[in-house]
Amino acid sequence: MYFKDFQTLNCPDRGFLDEEAFTLMESFRLPSKIISKIRNAVLDTILDEKHMQQLMEEIFFHPNKSKIQRTRIMEAAAIAAYHNQTEFPVVQVLLSDDAPQFKQLTEEQALCWVHDGRNYKKLEPIVPLHTKELENFRSRYWKYYRQLLQFKENPTQENAEKLSDDFDVLFSTKTNYQALNDRIEKTKEKKFELLLALKYPDLPLHNNDAELGARAQVRKRDVSLHTITEEGTKASDSFSTIVQTAKKLGVSVYDYLNDRVSKSFKMPSLAEMIRLKMSSELLKCKC
Repeated sequence: MYFKDFQTLNCPDRGFLDEEAFTLMESFRLPSKIISKIRNAVLDTILDEKHMQQLMEEIFFHPNKSKIQRTRIMEAAAIAAYHNQTEFPVVQVLLSDDAPQFKQLTEEQALCWVHDGRNYKKLEPIVPLHTKELENFRSRYWKYYRQLLQFKENPTQENAEKLSDDFDVLFSTKTNYQALNDRIEKTKEKKFELLLALKYPDLPLHNNDAELGARAQVRKRDVSLHTITEEGTKASDSFSTIVQTAKKLGVSVYDYLNDRVSKSFKMPSLAEMIRLKMSSELLKCKC
């Protein structure tokens, strides 16, 4: 079972301070003294956000000096809470960009090829030879990407092994452009995450679809800058959420808004449609 971004997950508004949370804190390199203090105070305790903040106030006397540590503790507790909740299935594979906030949420994390490919587009060579080498490599890069798309349509173990070997060859390329060489090496280091589709053929190769809703909001901001009041912000966010959610569900935005404004309520709520779609996806996974 996989999802395309963190927003799809059932992110809890609570924290669970169990052994997993403390192990995460250790991996975040929090001082052992602080970890021990929290462990002694609230081991195996579920706290809502309000009580988590109160705990932070009790532990840290200088909030400004401990902002990063407070954030790491909250993150560790939230991840542990998500893994222990039973309201929704815990996602095993997450497809995302390479942002650090997605780390350790799931057992396996796949990375978006489009996000990785943008790093090559950011390179700005000056020497003509370097420009040509970059163009040639980008052409090979997206040719390989298209081969991955073909594999997903007809996945076989033989093709998976070949694509894995081809990845090694492609990302062992050396050029006269050192910035390109460095970028190639960074992609090579993420082989496992970029090639999880070879293990899970149904896994998408990019998460652009998950970003389209946010992108629409950014385009709106580019045109009208920002709202004037808090009420305006809430209204704008609410309508944007309704529009983008309806689009993802294949529902007519006009019909849905008309149904609600007219108080006909002949259509199920978007929340109910999401639950139905979720149930359908879970049945597919079990099959």
